[in-house]
Amino acid sequence: MKKIVIISLTLVFIGIYSCDEEELALDNPNAIPTSNFYQTGEQAESAVNAIYAALQTNGMYKREYFYVHDLLSDEYQIGGGLEAQRIQVLDHTFDSSNPLIKDLWNGLYRVVQRSNLVLENVPNVPAEGLSQELKERFLGEARFLRAFALFDLVSLWGEIPLQIKVPDPSGSQGEPLSPEQAVYDVIFNDLEIAINNLPINYDNSNLGRVTKGAAQALVAKVHMFRGDVVLARPFLEEVINSGVYSLVANYGDNFTIEGENNSESVFEVQFSGENDPKKQWDAVGTGLTETTFRGQEYSPIGWRNVKPSDSLVADFEENDPRFKASFYENGDLFNNAQDTIGGQNTPATRKYTTAYFRDSEQEVSSINFRVIRYADVLLMMAEVENELSGPAAALPFINQVRARVEMPAYPTTAFPFSNQQEAFEAIVHERRVELNQEQVRNRDIRRWRRQGKLAIEPIKVFQPRNNFLPLPISEINNNQSLDLDDQKPGY
Repeated sequence: MKKIVIISLTLVFIGIYSCDEEELALDNPNAIPTSNFYQTGEQAESAVNAIYAALQTNGMYKREYFYVHDLLSDEYQIGGGLEAQRIQVLDHTFDSSNPLIKDLWNGLYRVVQRSNLVLENVPNVPAEGLSQELKERFLGEARFLRAFALFDLVSLWGEIPLQIKVPDPSGSQGEPLSPEQAVYDVIFNDLEIAINNLPINYDNSNLGRVTKGAAQALVAKVHMFRGDVVLARPFLEEVINSGVYSLVANYGDNFTIEGENNSESVFEVQFSGENDPKKQWDAVGTGLTETTFRGQEYSPIGWRNVKPSDSLVADFEENDPRFKASFYENGDLFNNAQDTIGGQNTPATRKYTTAYFRDSEQEVSSINFRVIRYADVLLMMAEVENELSGPAAALPFINQVRARVEMPAYPTTAFPFSNQQEAFEAIVHERRVELNQEQVRNRDIRRWRRQGKLAIEPIKVFQPRNNFLPLPISEINNNQSLDLDDQKPGY
């Protein structure tokens, strides 16, 4: 990883009921058995780093994580040669055999499983090999990353198999579906421990590791998804009052290599182009293939398989600088201002693409994903204050975000901000344009829909069954504790 050094030791990741069988070979003669592995601090750190590496896999931020969230939202439409399985997600016609949904499911459970291995084994590392302080930090990192994956799973699928222990290698029957509340109980417990164990920040050699602020922000996100603004507020206050985070002067710096791990970054997934390009399709996350396909998939000088939706483009106010920072148009300069966009179907995606310094998009991109930004925290706080204290209390937070890009403060003609509903509509607008194309909109729509806050359904092809994604048929076939009766309604 770019800042987190991964020690190349192979672990036996025993039994994971949410990955394809061909990925689960247990007889690797070159692997170090878990019974012999967790003996030193270096080995413990390697195991923790392997969880971060799982975020870089094909089912996660390398490819399918951003695709599933983006296509389920109202931010994109077909651009170039979008594959059939991706069109199904965009059109909400997917079923339990869709490869994208299966790959995301597997990717998330891979994070869970690697976290479970750390949580079960690192406590037993001998004291002479690992200090108590570092041991607690490692366990806090694993708790956060497990909670992060479980939140994605429960918010997208609802009831899921709650796998919080490493399966017995002698034979496990898998886990049945657990109620959503049981999953949330684990998430909140994990994040409480993470908050207590994680530092506020790190030195440069450990940039990219999760922090106390990241755990606090994630707790707030979970409460917001559940409609618990009262419970979300103190965690947002902690992040805001910590003095650790601030908005960077240039909005566009949040989506470039040069602007990585800046003061606005609360949590980001690290990537590095310093690897073997021939191994870039690696699916399981070894820490050796730290590239993402985001630029190649979306860029106007790449495959341009998707392009921004008409509704997203239309939602920007006139002269909002975030438009130019988010999209390319014909006549815009790229490749260090040496070339001009032309002959393209624009607007096209600019965020997270490498065209700003290259003449052609490549499969090897190392731009980090900013998963939680401080701007998101401020806008969540605006939403909380609007609901609990009214529009006047929300204004400072939303106007702070607008001031960064020199947009006029609210209220405006378009957004009068005179009552809670008008303030909410302004916050919805601000979240859409500020956080566009950052895998935030899908979950925002889902939570507002569930809370009855959407005046108009933004997903025109939405069907009631789409409230939850289908359990992958491979999961039902491989997990002996599930059968077809456990499938989500409508699938």
